[in-house]
Amino acid sequence: MVSMKDIAAACGVSVATVSKALNNQEDIGEETKQRVKKAAKELGYHPNASARALKTNRSYNLGVLYREESGSGLTHGYFSQILEHFRTTAEHAGYDITFLSNSKLRKDRMSYLEHTVYRGMDGVMIAVADYSDPEVTELLDSRLPVVTVDYLYHGRIAVMSDNVEGMESLLSYIYAQGHREVAYIYGEDAMVTTNRVSAYCRFFENKKIPLREELLQRGRYRDSYTAGILTNKLLAFNPAPTCILYADDFSAIGGMNAIKDRGLRVPEDISIAGYDGILIASQLEPQLTTYRQDTSGIGCMAAQELIRLIENPRATPITQYMMRGELVVGGSVAPV
Repeated sequence: MVSMKDIAAACGVSVATVSKALNNQEDIGEETKQRVKKAAKELGYHPNASARALKTNRSYNLGVLYREESGSGLTHGYFSQILEHFRTTAEHAGYDITFLSNSKLRKDRMSYLEHTVYRGMDGVMIAVADYSDPEVTELLDSRLPVVTVDYLYHGRIAVMSDNVEGMESLLSYIYAQGHREVAYIYGEDAMVTTNRVSAYCRFFENKKIPLREELLQRGRYRDSYTAGILTNKLLAFNPAPTCILYADDFSAIGGMNAIKDRGLRVPEDISIAGYDGILIASQLEPQLTTYRQDTSGIGCMAAQELIRLIENPRATPITQYMMRGELVVGGSVAPV
């Protein structure tokens, strides 16, 4: 079996230099790094993960907690993109990822924390979870490095989409088009939902527009069926809203279908807007006005901060990062 010592001899460098080159460390020149990597490939060198783990006291394995309740799984337009950018960033740094499970269907059922110990995980990103679950709290309160996405927890690094700024950006555009009766179909109880509803209420309060409670309707994230039912409910009001804002783009599609089923047109008869900025929003007719969240930035930042916390915990501050997205103006909001 080819060793780093063999590569060092072939390149005329030290074993330490070979190790640094293969681990992409920055304190050696790029030319030397490429020469070492080329020699390693030609000699048929394959790193031994077990030996690496023994030497560094790390498994180079990151856990991902993703308990998504809408049934979308890994096809979820928002979280799938975050997970993909988290994965590529982690892999670039030499880490693998494993999904955490506490399934009651398993004979060897373990809590989330027990699973991390069993798999020897170096740290965990919590992408989606039920934060009222005692097993999630146990994980958060453990000594394991943890980064959360879209959730604040005392003593933990959090990477957040700036939902307040996102709502204000959408509502400012809708308001500028002349809309004053704007309904909002929001999702289930969560920190994201609380921030968005608060931003909605504050926006109209600042504009001195009385809040119509009936224009705030509780739906479900990524539930086009419920969105359609609530859309019909809103359209039956007198006066009906001139614009309906949905919790996500997928729900907006359900609303758009319900509007068309009533023989109405978007945006000629009623305007709509979504949230997330998933790919399908740009394929609709008319193209959906929405707010594109920075899924790339969130996923990359979560991975970078988790790895930094693992590799250099004393120099990694507990910080909350707010990632801003961008307004995407389509053709679904008409001036009134």
